[in-house]
Amino acid sequence: MLVTIRGIFIFWEVGDILVIKLSLEVSARIGKKYALYLPKSVVDLLKVREGDKVKISVEGKKMIVEIIRDPIDLALHGKKFAKISAEEVERISLEEQSKYEGSS
Repeated sequence: MLVTIRGIFIFWEVGDILVIKLSLEVSARIGKKYALYLPKSVVDLLKVREGDKVKISVEGKKMIVEIIRDPIDLALHGKKFAKISAEEVERISLEEQSKYEGSS
């Protein structure tokens, strides 16, 4: 197993698979009214914007903050992982509609 550390990315190989892990540890400050101020390095890395929602979990003495991505924003701006043509959408739509025709 080969492990390489480059800044905040850790790369290693498992057989023929290259595994990439993001890793960053920084300190932050709790402000007035218990606001958590994120360092710019974290904001830039995770592309967090003001107003984004997060999920906060507590495990022992650890606080875990996870970003909750807006599904609409992901659909418009997220990485695309599948392709479908307009013709295929129409075909599937017609198939689904035919299942419900006359079923009432």
